[in-house]
Amino acid sequence: VPPLVESGGGAVQAGGSLRLSCVASINIGNTYCMGWFRQVLGKEREGVARIYTGNNIATYADSVKGRFTISQDIAKNALYLQMDSLKLEDTGLYFCAFSYADGDCHIPSRVRRWGLGTQVNVSS
Repeated sequence: VPPLVESGGGAVQAGGSLRLSCVASINIGNTYCMGWFRQVLGKEREGVARIYTGNNIATYADSVKGRFTISQDIAKNALYLQMDSLKLEDTGLYFCAFSYADGDCHIPSRVRRWGLGTQVNVSS
């Protein structure tokens, strides 16, 4: 069983909304942080949002501030990303990830484990 399984991606028109979900097969309460990243073909994977599981503090990339909301449900071992006011440039493959205290959820190289991703396509 993959440690992280994403769902909720799909096709949406610009200005619309999607809610991504990530279910973990590990106890996310034992992680340091969980996050969402996205990648477009030919470009590097970038961090979108992350939440620190111990204090529930969330931070966002400037490109999504005010439009995206990350949240967690530790009892369900789940992570969510509510995406509103979607733009064409939000198109990409979205990955869920986590790290322990020896890593972080800002830089892809410091992430411990990844999900397989869920595709988001925003059209005009």
